Amino acid sequence: MATTELTKENFQDVVADNDFVIIDFWAPWCGPCRNFAPIYEAASEKHPDIVFGKVNTEEEQELAGYFQIRSIPTLMIFREKIIIFSQPGMLPANAFDDLIARAQGLDMEHVRKEIAEQEDKA
Repeated sequence: MATTELTKENFQDVVADNDFVIIDFWAPWCGPCRNFAPIYEAASEKHPDIVFGKVNTEEEQELAGYFQIRSIPTLMIFREKIIIFSQPGMLPANAFDDLIARAQGLDMEHVRKEIAEQEDKA
């Protein structure tokens, strides 16, 4: 599956309509972003069941601001509409594959339970 360009117009729908979304916040002038792009694209081909989105932070400054993106590339993973990972920096292919596998194996029922417990304490 190819990557999906995410904008403020389609972002919410993409996350809401898909159980697993990986997002690359990037910019055209960013060297590490350009180096990571083929790794990201290759992973999208290996995992057709996952939506791989890209947010051009130059064009989508409102989205970048909303998610407080301060460094690019930044990877963010949503599972069942919950952010389970957000971290700046480029990953080598093997580390990115490992991250995807760990995200796939996450018990989302347990995650929701932990979130509910934290909200109860607050």
